[in-house]
Amino acid sequence: QVQLVESGGGLVQPGGSLRLSCEASGSVLRLNDMAWYRQAPGNQRERVAFISRDGTTLYEDSVKGRFTISRDNDKNTMYLQMNNLKPEDTAKYYCFAFIVWSHNMREYDYWGRGTQVTVSS
Repeated sequence: QVQLVESGGGLVQPGGSLRLSCEASGSVLRLNDMAWYRQAPGNQRERVAFISRDGTTLYEDSVKGRFTISRDNDKNTMYLQMNNLKPEDTAKYYCFAFIVWSHNMREYDYWGRGTQVTVSS
């Protein structure tokens, strides 16, 4: 079995910062492409940032220059540094990853359960 677990969410004032983490555990041989998504109440889930295994990154326009996605392949962990947070960033943030299982060498896609980020004064 494999699990993706997010952490680092919370309540922050506008202009503040948070750092989200997503750790994969279990029968993980390798993490391939990964991404952060978010979903606000009444909205569809949207991709915020993407990172390939070799470190290529892509960002949704509204977070460019404020959010930074990164990863540590040795720790099977992905991060999202969020600076200058705005009320419109309030959402539940989800980790997504393509994971290769160690016991059958096949790739599967996984979602974490999410971590809440609330930006409010």
